Amino acid sequence: MSKLKITLIALLAISLFSPTNSKACTNFLITKNASADGSTMISYAADSHDLFGELYYWKGQTWPADAMLDIYEWDTGKYLGQIKQAAQTYTVIGNMNENQVAIGETTFGGRHELVDTTGIIDYGSLIYIALQRSRTAREAIKIMTDLVEEYGYYSSGESFSIADPNEVWIMEMIGKGVGNKGAVWVARKIPDGMVSGHANQARITTFPLKDEENCLFAKDVISFAREKGYFDGKNKEFSFADAYAPLDYGALRFCEARVWSGFRIMNPEMDKYEGYVKGESSERMPLWIKPSKKISYRDLQNIMRDHYEGTSMDMTTDVGAGPFKSPYRFRPLTWEVEGEEYFNERAIATQQTGFSFVAQMRNWLPNAIGGVLWFGVDDAASTVYVPMYCGINKVPHEFEVGNGNLLDFSWESAFWVFNWVSNQAYARYNFMIKDIRKVQKELEDKFETNQQAIELGARNLYELDPQLAKDYLTDYSLNQSTITLSLWKKLGEFLMVKYLDGNLHREENGKFLKNAHGNPAHAEFPGYDNNYYKKVVDETGDKLKMKKLASEESSH
Repeated sequence: MSKLKITLIALLAISLFSPTNSKACTNFLITKNASADGSTMISYAADSHDLFGELYYWKGQTWPADAMLDIYEWDTGKYLGQIKQAAQTYTVIGNMNENQVAIGETTFGGRHELVDTTGIIDYGSLIYIALQRSRTAREAIKIMTDLVEEYGYYSSGESFSIADPNEVWIMEMIGKGVGNKGAVWVARKIPDGMVSGHANQARITTFPLKDEENCLFAKDVISFAREKGYFDGKNKEFSFADAYAPLDYGALRFCEARVWSGFRIMNPEMDKYEGYVKGESSERMPLWIKPSKKISYRDLQNIMRDHYEGTSMDMTTDVGAGPFKSPYRFRPLTWEVEGEEYFNERAIATQQTGFSFVAQMRNWLPNAIGGVLWFGVDDAASTVYVPMYCGINKVPHEFEVGNGNLLDFSWESAFWVFNWVSNQAYARYNFMIKDIRKVQKELEDKFETNQQAIELGARNLYELDPQLAKDYLTDYSLNQSTITLSLWKKLGEFLMVKYLDGNLHREENGKFLKNAHGNPAHAEFPGYDNNYYKKVVDETGDKLKMKKLASEESSH
């Protein structure tokens, strides 16, 4: 029998992955005793100007002994090489598998000379291969580290969130350069009752050297740093982040600041680190914190929608927000004026998100029911997180790979419909976001209300036949996706009419008002707020000031 070649991309039924953008993602990690219901959770925003948001799917199966897996770089679709296929793979829905193992990532880059362009495994392939092969978070860590040791690590520095229903881990990894196959890495289990986060900057500093239950690391993680001249102290003083990804101002302001913003929502005492993320204090933010209250999956969804509201970095209050208080700044992130470099804030929620999720894992339920991937496409602030149970056996058409792409608009694609709505909102943000949040909340409230009943029904079916429960949950996830897309189309149409040409057509309970003759009620002209008008006057002086003609003066 000839070798069976299976490509990661063929399994997805597409020929190319759209490239993701490094320095562009955000993760938060929640342990069992830090969550409101005892679940573990991780969140992930896949932020890229070139990523089409869709829900990946691999069906679990057994493979022949001589099966091979072709590896294509997730960012570009570039062919990297072949590895041996596992004998058994598990079904994967997005970034969660049928065993309730979930993985997210953020790229920190680190020292450029450590990228190994001869490696076969890139960070994206590493995630999705590990999901297809792992039963627990610890097993995923071993699979990932064994893969890069055997085949080489192609990407730059990466932070991974790795969780199952019982444990939550953060692992940081970077290559060893061309001609030195493998990677150096550290993985730390987040203590129960704590929360953590990362956002494109390595965050593991010192770590215990003799605590295999809670800390794993490459055997040469310290000696390699010594060899390269990155570290010369005592082993117990070794800091992974300082050795392999030293902080600069951009790492603080664009990356650590996002972690701080999420942390401060979970515990207001974290306000004290505002000076750190602004480069004004050297007191480093901890890797994990204890939240002031238990965190629900709805709380975590809303954290992913943050724009620094309520802080001195609030993106809705500076001049860049424009007349409609927009929290968005279109790229580039940094820019120059008269030879000086300036920047825009980089918040958790951003317009270039391809997809985001909150993964919820629960150890008291059968895996098929316990794992929920709350999945949304486009900007997290204006998306809807739809429940995708890890036991479903089909992906909703609205999110399906191959249903649309980044260069062809499709009314059947959730990615395009959500982008259509959000791009309308960017022009009149403080008006339109209220209408968006109303529909968003109605849908997500409904999902939350339905969850207990849906899962009770699924559990009853599971006792009869696990496949019946999976079919039931599949129907539910598919139906809710269809309903969500239909309502979002109607929302977009509503926004178009309500705010046509900068006017405001009045409405009550979603119905536009008419005059006594049955025609549209006269449009209102909301204009701009007084602060914006004052800025215009400050900029233009008397140029736009209304004046009286001489004839008008003489007539009085």
